Amino acid sequence: MQKGPFLSVDDLLLKHPNGMSAKDVLAQVEHSVTLTEYENGAYPNRPGDRRFEHIVRFNTIGPVKAGWLVKTKGKWILTEDGKDALSKYPNPEELIKAAGRLYLKWKAAQPDSVEDAEENGTGTASTALEEAEEAAWAEIEKYLKNINPYDLQSLVAALLKAMAYHVSWVSPPGPDKGIDILAHTDPLGTQNPRIKVQVKRHAESVAVDGLRAFLALLNDQDVGIFVATGGFTTAAAGEARTQEKRKITLLDLEKLFELWVQHYDKISEADKRLLPLRPVYYIAPPA
Repeated sequence: MQKGPFLSVDDLLLKHPNGMSAKDVLAQVEHSVTLTEYENGAYPNRPGDRRFEHIVRFNTIGPVKAGWLVKTKGKWILTEDGKDALSKYPNPEELIKAAGRLYLKWKAAQPDSVEDAEENGTGTASTALEEAEEAAWAEIEKYLKNINPYDLQSLVAALLKAMAYHVSWVSPPGPDKGIDILAHTDPLGTQNPRIKVQVKRHAESVAVDGLRAFLALLNDQDVGIFVATGGFTTAAAGEARTQEKRKITLLDLEKLFELWVQHYDKISEADKRLLPLRPVYYIAPPA
């Protein structure tokens, strides 16, 4: 690989400020460089497990520890510090050395050294855990994007109950006039605020017009929660942040899942079936 793993990765991520899935990054990096026979080969003790993907992942550990690269839910995002580093070190060798220095500084502060993945051919704890997390999130994301829309409503209602809100109404099949769930902070619903929830299971992001249509259904005593599996456009998110009269919270797929995990132990066994989870334990790499 002529440019080096991180340089190829950052070229891609500069063009995608919102990040890219690790799967897409690895695929595009492979097509942008020429692999050596060694990189394209498999580990002797792991037939079919090609070195290339592990080499790229391992070589991003330094930029991650330097704060140049963030990995979350299978997505890789170049940070502002990462962009600054690219400007500060236009020479590829200087960039790689700078990342290496920051990585060694981090490593020296750890109680145990980080084993070199290429020495034993099995990958570090960091990369193994990273791949496992990506695979798990891919399954969860696919599940939630394909869940029955009314089951998704029930899932959100179950989450609100676990968060100690009192759900008074969940929209049955048919027209809902923009409100899918009503909830309150007290059992009788006599205290403000009243919580109005809209749940959208769409592949596309909710745009400003969609957000404004929901905002029009809120009065001064209401709190709005907009759940969208496709997320929200930058403009829609900005519109929500600048609201002064109406209180609105946006939940995309990642935030919804994080809340589900956070309150999972308080969700009823019946409701857990809407999104059943089982923890799997790995040796955690140094933070």
